Amino acid sequence: MKRSTNNLINSIALSSGLVLFAMPVFSALPPTQVGKCTDTFIQDVGARLSDGSTGAPIEGSGTSVTLTNGIYLVSYDEVAPLKNSKVGERVKLCLLSLPRNCPSGDNRGRFYSLFNYRTRQTVKLLDSQHLCGEA
Repeated sequence: MKRSTNNLINSIALSSGLVLFAMPVFSALPPTQVGKCTDTFIQDVGARLSDGSTGAPIEGSGTSVTLTNGIYLVSYDEVAPLKNSKVGERVKLCLLSLPRNCPSGDNRGRFYSLFNYRTRQTVKLLDSQHLCGEA
């Protein structure tokens, strides 16, 4: 009988005493219509800015989150509910508004809500530090 790759990996991990943790890889595509939501996962939570030479986060610079569906959200504020989130957690991403009257090719300024299923907290963030047409 042929074993699947996942079963083989699980068997090897269990027999060796090794514990494997995997980040969820499936994410629905980001919502494209206002009022629509999709589920995704947290890939990274950190500071808005990092030191250019060391890569270290700059505390007090704000908060950012990257989701496994490719969406990046950012705030100039320290967003405590977001900092309580953990990599790999499932979240619901809802598109609240789209920018209007933007220069061609400048799509910055999408406004989202992000609901964390574990913490039961919601935050509202933009997908860029600036709105379309700004710096």
